[in-house]
Amino acid sequence: MADTAQETHAPVQDDPSRRDFIYIAAIAAAAGGAVATVWPFVDQMNPSADTLALASVEYDLTKVEPGQQVVILWRKQPLFIRNRTPEQIAAAIKDDNAAMKDPQKDEARHKPGKAQWLILLGSCTHLGCVPTVGGGEYGGWFCPCHGSVYDTSGRIRKGPAPLNLAVPEYSFLSDTKVKIG
Repeated sequence: MADTAQETHAPVQDDPSRRDFIYIAAIAAAAGGAVATVWPFVDQMNPSADTLALASVEYDLTKVEPGQQVVILWRKQPLFIRNRTPEQIAAAIKDDNAAMKDPQKDEARHKPGKAQWLILLGSCTHLGCVPTVGGGEYGGWFCPCHGSVYDTSGRIRKGPAPLNLAVPEYSFLSDTKVKIG
């Protein structure tokens, strides 16, 4: 008779490193799928091509006489470029320590050595209306919608607006040309 020795086999055990790899791979695939699903929704919130084309604008300052203001369109918003007179600058500096809702010195609202050039976003900080030039007792801007009054530095002095007119990022390319944005 043949020797009938029983062979014993050890039970097959799961390899823990293989199981961990499978879990990590499955989680990575699920995360990749989630990102691929969500990305189109996030990407559609980026600015459109026509808005990006207006991301920066250059303007020739020789077109603006002392005491005059021009309004140009930048990022679909009005932008005030004002060539302030020495009297307007002096009035703004004189009011640096006046009581204000949003205190800010005049020198912080323009580039050093270029006090005559004031560049501001032309949207009232209350509800986004466009203030008119020269209104109110401070010689700056007046928002007729709700009565906000700004001084010659664009700082809020009266009315419901909570903040000063915003100063955008800009730089002087030369003495006569400015780049906004």
